[in-house]
Amino acid sequence: MYMTVPETAAFLSMPEEQVNRYVLEGRIRAVHDGEQYLINSSQFESHFQQLELAKQELEEWKATPIPDDVDIQDED
Repeated sequence: MYMTVPETAAFLSMPEEQVNRYVLEGRIRAVHDGEQYLINSSQFESHFQQLELAKQELEEWKATPIPDDVDIQDED
């Protein structure tokens, strides 16, 4: 499905100017139909999958207890 720049900006929760800049830089792939850029939304699927994976890994890392330090000795 193709989206316009304003639709893409709303979809990605970023300003339209930033989406335009990313299109011009080639960071977001788009086609120009003569009057506007059209952006295929499927290129963002892997990005969102990787983002979810990173969030899960961060939560697992936060839940991991800190191991005891082997260099600490009892003072008894």
